[in-house]
Amino acid sequence: MIKFLDLQKVTAKYADEIHEAVQRVVDSGWYLQGQENANFEKHYSEYIGTKYTVGVANGLDALIWILRGYLELGVMHPGDEVIVPANTYIATILAITENGLKPVLIEPNIDTYQIDDSLIEAAITPKTKAIMIVHLYGCCAYTDKIGEICKKYGLKLLEDNAQAHGCLYNGHRTGSLGDAAAHSFYPGKNLGALGDAGAVTTNDKDLADVIRALANYGSIRKYVFKYVGRNSRLDEIQAAVLDVKLKHLDEDNAIRKQNARYYIENIKHPDIVLPKVTNWDRHVFHIFSIRTSRRDELQAYLTENGIQTNIHYPIPPHKQECYKEWNNLSLPVTEKIHREELSLPMSPVLAEKEMDIVANIINHW
Repeated sequence: MIKFLDLQKVTAKYADEIHEAVQRVVDSGWYLQGQENANFEKHYSEYIGTKYTVGVANGLDALIWILRGYLELGVMHPGDEVIVPANTYIATILAITENGLKPVLIEPNIDTYQIDDSLIEAAITPKTKAIMIVHLYGCCAYTDKIGEICKKYGLKLLEDNAQAHGCLYNGHRTGSLGDAAAHSFYPGKNLGALGDAGAVTTNDKDLADVIRALANYGSIRKYVFKYVGRNSRLDEIQAAVLDVKLKHLDEDNAIRKQNARYYIENIKHPDIVLPKVTNWDRHVFHIFSIRTSRRDELQAYLTENGIQTNIHYPIPPHKQECYKEWNNLSLPVTEKIHREELSLPMSPVLAEKEMDIVANIINHW
């Protein structure tokens, strides 16, 4: 069996360092909001290229707190609109509606799967306050045109960087390209914890301070509550593990790119649409995503041949029951991607012989 993602092997790669870090936390007797968190926040800010990192409980909370922070600061108000790609994971949409804001769904580019910047300007109204880009599958979604639109209309540029840790755009990391960014450290991510974890990066001190308070019950100092907050803190063990793995992130991403090149060079089936990579700095291949009109047939065939795959994602947000008010929307590019997408095994511990098997089996389909 070739696993879609072998987390045991991923963790084992740095097992000694991880065990040492966890033991250090256990021995310290300090398990929340201590030195490990401070160390990781400092190192992650240095890596991403922002002044501030605020560790939180998970990636969804990171998205929620950015928007809630802007509401608390009076930058946004309930009912304001946030432009967002229609083909994102549902967490991006949940964060917008959770805050009483309105998602405005924009179709992606069929070649990149990222938000189509040629469609954004026509969707802007007086209620639009932000564009939230999603670096889907590990590919940079930012374009100069998006930056220009934000400046022209005075919009906040927000990044969902859950899938693109370490990705670059003209020498700058995703997560530092806009006004604020949300990061998920779910175990399967390029930078993954041993459980749920997340962070917000920003250069805005006021926003960082509000988010830190919101994620700690709304407290600005012990037993003093300025906001109606929640408990959404990054614990010391996860921070310590992330600090270990951060040191190896660029190395692991380089292996992912090498693996992606192997797939692209060796998968030759005429019915398979492979990723189109024009700049290798702008992709870290969290997911190696292919498309075919016979997706379900191919997935069943690969399963029969001992190859695990996944679908990112089978049902787009506007067709989910929880958003039934959008179920009649027609977004044909989004729907085509969700109908045809299949994710092949991809990780920094995937062996070339395993990729060779995957490619050969697909080529003989």
